[in-house]
Amino acid sequence: MANEIFPVLFLLLASSLLPLAAPADFCVADLNGPTSPAGFSCKKESAVSSRDFVFSGLANAGSTANLIKAGVTPAFVAQFQALNGLGISAARVDLAPGGVVPLHTHPAASELLIVIEGTVLAGFISSANKPYTATLKKGDIMVFPQGLLHYQANVGAVTAIGIATFSAPSPGLQITDFALFANNLPTPLIQKVTFLDAPEIQKLKKVLGGSG
Repeated sequence: MANEIFPVLFLLLASSLLPLAAPADFCVADLNGPTSPAGFSCKKESAVSSRDFVFSGLANAGSTANLIKAGVTPAFVAQFQALNGLGISAARVDLAPGGVVPLHTHPAASELLIVIEGTVLAGFISSANKPYTATLKKGDIMVFPQGLLHYQANVGAVTAIGIATFSAPSPGLQITDFALFANNLPTPLIQKVTFLDAPEIQKLKKVLGGSG
């Protein structure tokens, strides 16, 4: 009798522990829908296809014909809607010889850089103002903790290529030089907060398109 009752009790217990409804497996972003701090609205599942989970944008090199000789091709949620709510994203980084990604931060994510071609000098500065710098070659990986200033520079003779992955679908980006010199912050204010001379500030504003 006991042998007959036990399987029934086990099934009843197991069924009571199961959720009443299975959680959503994914939330492909609907970029035209309302947004919230949690992310984008979900595309109707009936409208989702296999292609929503594939992104081919990192196959082509980004343009390095610019001031910093660097091209960054993002695969963030705005470009790859399937990342919505998954806590991950990626980008391709192309650095021509002498190219650099200047000091910058990602306020919402940590970064993991994988070098797949060339030689890259990379590093970050801790909140204790201690620099951590390394020369990375093909196959090397370096991590940059969330919110800390970091940089990458091509120190080789050929174009360097890296794939950066992030711990958020929208990591955010703030480049220090652009934040200071590519807007209309008054020169006297920048002098006070950076200890730079006015002529140097004006020179940087001219290069980066700022005013004031």
